[in-house]
Amino acid sequence: MKRYKMKRYFRASIFLIVFFVCTPLSRMRASSAPTADIFDPDFIVEIMRKVADYQLENPSHHYSEKLDYPMGWVPASFYPGVMACYETTQDEKYLKAAIAWGEKNEWKTAPRMGYADDIACGQTYLETYFVKKDPKMIETIRSVLDSVVTLDTPGREDWWWCDALFMAPPVFARMYKATGDKKYLETMHKKFWDNAHFLFNKEDGLFYRDERYFYRRTKNGKKMFWSRGNGWVMAGTVRVLQYLPKNDRQRDWYEHLHKTMARSVAVLQSDDGYWRSSLLDPYEFPLPETSGTAFYCYAIAWGINNGYLDRETYLPVVKKAWKALVNAVHPNGKIGWVQAIGRNPDEVSFEDTQAYGAGGFLLAGSEVVKIFQK
Repeated sequence: MKRYKMKRYFRASIFLIVFFVCTPLSRMRASSAPTADIFDPDFIVEIMRKVADYQLENPSHHYSEKLDYPMGWVPASFYPGVMACYETTQDEKYLKAAIAWGEKNEWKTAPRMGYADDIACGQTYLETYFVKKDPKMIETIRSVLDSVVTLDTPGREDWWWCDALFMAPPVFARMYKATGDKKYLETMHKKFWDNAHFLFNKEDGLFYRDERYFYRRTKNGKKMFWSRGNGWVMAGTVRVLQYLPKNDRQRDWYEHLHKTMARSVAVLQSDDGYWRSSLLDPYEFPLPETSGTAFYCYAIAWGINNGYLDRETYLPVVKKAWKALVNAVHPNGKIGWVQAIGRNPDEVSFEDTQAYGAGGFLLAGSEVVKIFQK
């Protein structure tokens, strides 16, 4: 018993040292504009440009060469942020960058037919199509989705991990918008909710990453809910709602999920504005993490802007999150504290970055700016 207590006190001491020494130092190093009004729309646009430009010039890659496709999920989770930057700034260079990426890919998907990660590129293909109306941009992705519709397999088999709810459903919602064909919505609903009913924990209002985590616990005995994984779900949900008809019979379900998760994550935000990589156990990996933080900021700000979340309740959450995200941007535009590719909570440093972190930042900025333009 004494040995156990000594270990516990030792871990607590290490956490306090990291939290009170390392984290404040990291904030001082990370702050790109400490005297700026970070909620001024001009500042938000400026820092969005900086992050987008850095990532376009310094693309990050998948950890596995076998899966490092130019249209794979890593860049595919960045370019929706590029399109959000275009919509916010109306600067054609960001639209051209997204189109150039699609052209480089020959508007194809990655090779695993219908696999959620491999069709995530369709979000950007469809968003560029909405601007240019060029059918070749969506020919392949439409053919792939038609195959998925025909197969009609359960969501917990095809989309068995929570990240899939960001990668695939928004593609189906956008294809409905492009074609008006409700078969895409019907398939999306079936797969989305089969996944959600399987992985969602009602008690905590959060998603397990996949079924392997149902009974897994952190070193401190807490349930293991991965921050970015839940961020993927929240961001994916609002990206479905963007294009889901108001009279869709299942729209209320998505709205309810959005509100439920917003309540769940809001109370887990740390005082410095970040969420830690392990949502219920911030002591396990006590340093900041920005990819989950960015997706929460984006989804909650979207909820405020679209009347689903109470402004008075949630605006402080968004403001703290945006301040944290700004403080994570290096002077050259690289966003730090982005947890590496993985599937569960893990270590992270100020130097760590990935394309999806930049994509999440740009999505967050595109909604935060709307709050302060009003």
